[in-house]
Amino acid sequence: MARAYEDDLRRKFLAAYDQGAGTLEELAENFSVSLGWAKKVSAQRNRTGQAERVPYQPGRKPRVGVEAQRQVIAWVSEQPDLTLAEIQAKLRSEASIVLSRGRVWYLLRNLELRLKKSHSTPTSGTQKATVGSAKSSSNVSARSRRNT
Repeated sequence: MARAYEDDLRRKFLAAYDQGAGTLEELAENFSVSLGWAKKVSAQRNRTGQAERVPYQPGRKPRVGVEAQRQVIAWVSEQPDLTLAEIQAKLRSEASIVLSRGRVWYLLRNLELRLKKSHSTPTSGTQKATVGSAKSSSNVSARSRRNT
């Protein structure tokens, strides 16, 4: 795989261009680089203001910045029983960040925040179903009562 040109070549090339030593085409030929590279380097410097190469960072880029993360932490500390849908709606309306519920959950997990159940809600009146065909211990059959 081809290696990137060093930053000193970029700086020398752009310094020559700034001094008016020639057009991009002429300088590209003098420095033995392609015209596409010359245009790319010049446009990048105009866009970012720096002559050095921008470091490559592979992987997904985070959609939620540090400020938005702090805001989510503040929301959850103020109101710990917020649901994923409520956090999602707040992110959309207040921070202009659109995330799916799965991404909101992933964000909370990365921030080490837990979704807490409200202790003010009454407990469920229905019993949990047993796994498989196992019988509940509370429903002891008449036959097993006779044997004891």
